[in-house]
Amino acid sequence: MKAEQLLPFIDDLDSFKRYGRVKRVVGLMIESQGPESSIGDVCFIHAGVKGKKKLIRAEVVGFREENVILMPYTVVSDISPGSLVEGTNRPLEVKVGPGLIGKVLDSLGNPLDGSTLPKGLQTVLVEQEPPNPMERPPIDEPIETGVRMIDTLLTVGNGQRVGIFAGSGVGKSTLLGMIARNTTADLNVIALIGERGREVREFIEKDLGPEGLKRSIVIVATSDQPALMRIKGAYTATAIAEYFRDKGMNVMLMMDSVTRVAMAQREIGLAVGEPPTTKGYTPSVFAILPKLLERTGTNKMGSITAFYTVLVDGDDMNEPIADTVRGILDGHFVLDRSLANKGQYPAINILKSISRIMNNIVDERHKKGAERLREMLAKYIENEDLINIGAYKRGSSIEIDEAIKKYPEIISFIKQGTDEKVSKVESIERLFTLMELGD
Repeated sequence: MKAEQLLPFIDDLDSFKRYGRVKRVVGLMIESQGPESSIGDVCFIHAGVKGKKKLIRAEVVGFREENVILMPYTVVSDISPGSLVEGTNRPLEVKVGPGLIGKVLDSLGNPLDGSTLPKGLQTVLVEQEPPNPMERPPIDEPIETGVRMIDTLLTVGNGQRVGIFAGSGVGKSTLLGMIARNTTADLNVIALIGERGREVREFIEKDLGPEGLKRSIVIVATSDQPALMRIKGAYTATAIAEYFRDKGMNVMLMMDSVTRVAMAQREIGLAVGEPPTTKGYTPSVFAILPKLLERTGTNKMGSITAFYTVLVDGDDMNEPIADTVRGILDGHFVLDRSLANKGQYPAINILKSISRIMNNIVDERHKKGAERLREMLAKYIENEDLINIGAYKRGSSIEIDEAIKKYPEIISFIKQGTDEKVSKVESIERLFTLMELGD
């Protein structure tokens, strides 16, 4: 490139560094006088005492009068009044590339095992806009998850976004691990947001396993980390998935859980001074959820099929976050505690779950088989109490008689061991046999 061609870039170059000073620290927030910056910009706070200097990375989250409100990515320590605040005029960026596959990262994209990042990575912005709606190709083909119940009765499309709704301890992590190991997607990007520190390694070694980790990138933000790190974990995972989608890959994104992302945003909103509204959640929570969830899906280059887990307090499916997420996504799977208590895994309640894309991507025979199984199961559940106490007399209803006859086979079909691997073709053929649908 000639020198004349470089002149416009040199003219646009900002050669100044901007600084401010810490005025006070209140709770989670650091208030500083300067530097000149915008919402979302990263700043470095020069902290330390007795000659031990260190840089604390923080983000601009708001303004109060003429002061800048910062929230640190790490635990605040050694910050004193007058500490220097250095502005970067840049939002948060992470490095991405094929070299990350098989690694476990923190919210800022650094390996958790302390190793260095491989060479040849590209820098991408963590926060990006969702694709243009007119540039999203329709979802027209299914993706295989390796979970028989999902592939046959709740078929997921390539690029679909699904919510997994459940209380604690009903098998969300186990289900995600099964999908990650058995899916036909090119790559898994798994975000563990707000997890207990003990559960992270347990999930990676037990649920995901070495086989799943080889084709996955895991982003971890544990519950003890600041709220900003938990939110950035979700954004970083989505940005990594977007990078590989734009390379033409079919990516499987799993986020456990989007509820903890909302709780982290509530912490920040309350600290900044937002008024609490629905059940204590601030307005910004309901503003960021669509922006985050709409970033996944299809575009002209590739696709991101996304599974978001949603924690429902007291198994209340109508609490604010569950209600909002259900309205944004393309389907929801409800994990039922009563089924888990019976030893039925995966504990997906077929009658309360739906895939909004299924009817567009399966043939008529498959659709008919799935509908017939649902009808039989619904008929049995509806009359289960009468059947169990012996109040139902055989012959009173042909439909109920058939449901009673098929019920043990249906439960056997629905159940699947954690390590049981089944192909979609095998699952569909078994459904046709069970429902007695010929060629």
